[in-house]
Parts: sequence; structure tokens; C-alpha cells
Amino acid sequence: MIRVPGLGVVAAAALLFLYVPIAVVVALSFNASSMVTLWGGFSVHWWGEAARDAPMRAALGNSLVAALAATSIATPLATAAALAFPPQGRAQGATRAIVALPLLVPEIVLAVALLLGFVLVGIPLGLPAIAAAHAVIALPFAYLPVRTRLDALDPALGEAARDLYASPWRSFRRITLPLIAPGVASGAMLAFVVSLGDFTIAFFLSGPGSTTLPVYVFGLVRTGLTPAVNAVSTTLLLLSVGLVAASRLLSNR
Repeated sequence: MIRVPGLGVVAAAALLFLYVPIAVVVALSFNASSMVTLWGGFSVHWWGEAARDAPMRAALGNSLVAALAATSIATPLATAAALAFPPQGRAQGATRAIVALPLLVPEIVLAVALLLGFVLVGIPLGLPAIAAAHAVIALPFAYLPVRTRLDALDPALGEAARDLYASPWRSFRRITLPLIAPGVASGAMLAFVVSLGDFTIAFFLSGPGSTTLPVYVFGLVRTGLTPAVNAVSTTLLLLSVGLVAASRLLSNR
């Protein structure tokens, strides 16, 4: 292995640049001061304020509903796409390219395109539109763990099932599905996290009463922040980290 002098220092600096601000947000969520960025002593006061903030709770509820709906749509579609095409060949390559397209298109472009599309076909803006749009951007994240799991399966298992006169549905239900279940669960968790943290698409597609938490926090930035935002951000961070860690453990099973 070739060692590049100073590369470790650069990598450490990049990691600090990424994660120190997140650590500061977590620490300031326990700030007793009413100033967002000034430490005034340890307190859980703002956690209570966040819990009592009715609009913030409503926005969090909208985010959870949209994320659950998007996950419920994206996960079966991703699993079907992974199962529909063989692991090799042009069809599989084209499928991967199509599924990965939302990752390549700038999110602002995708948000504008979805907004225009919904308006043209007469779909009202709100949580259903947000959930459908989030399913689009979450699809690649749900697809990749399932496809990886399928690629690792031994083809002899399917051949043995056919030799024993198992129908395709029975072979899928008794052999394939149990073996890819960790990948499906992992993809569902990643899809949920992607939907939960999205701002751009939710900002364009939200209607009256359908403001998600990222959009609500953006509104607070314009009108005046309190450390309660740090508490909510820490809650979302812990939820996202927990789901990603669980997804990683399931993928490695």
C-alpha cells in the first residue's frame, strides 16, 4: 500500500470539519441560555420547550408520516426492481442506471420538475405529494441493499428448489425472501432516513398544514432561533444515526 505523507492529517481535518459542528449542536441543546450559540450552563429546559411547542410537534408528525409513507412505497418498488432483472446483462445495468438517476439529478431540479408535474396533472400539494416525491428519492437507497443481498445469494438454492418442484412463488417465499429480508429492512431504514431529513423537495411541495420539520426549522432561521431547535435537531440526529447503524448491522448479517 502506498502511503502519502500528510494524508492522515488532511483526512482528520476533514472529519473534524464535518462532525465538530454536529457535536456543537448536540452540546448546545443542553444550553441554559436563550442564545443559540452562547453557553450559559447545563440545562434540559429547551428540551421541554421543544416538547411543548405545538407547531414543532405537528411538523415532526408530518415528517414522520411522510417518511413512513415514502418508505412503504419505495421499499416494495425497490425490492421488485431488484428481483425483476438478472444480476448480469444489459437489463440489469439499465435498471441500476434508472434507479440511481435521482442520485445524479440535482435535488433542486428534481423538486421543480416534481412541482410542475403535480400541478400539471392536478395533484394537490401536501403530505401525499411529499410522500410520493420522497419515495422517488428514497428508491435508490432502498434498492442497493436488496440488490447487494441478491448478488450474494447462491444460485444453487433456486436450482435446488426447482428440482424439488417448488413453484416460483413458494421458492421466493421460503428461500429468497428470508435470505434478502435483512437487505430489505436495511433499505427501508435508509429510505426512512432520507425522507425524514429532506428539505428541498418538501419545501417546494408542502401545502397548508403539511409543513415538515426541516421546512419548519428553516422558517425559524428566518424569524428567530431558540435552543429548542438544537434539541429537535439532536433528536433527529439520534434517530437517524440509530437507523443507519441498524441498517449497517442488518446488511452485514
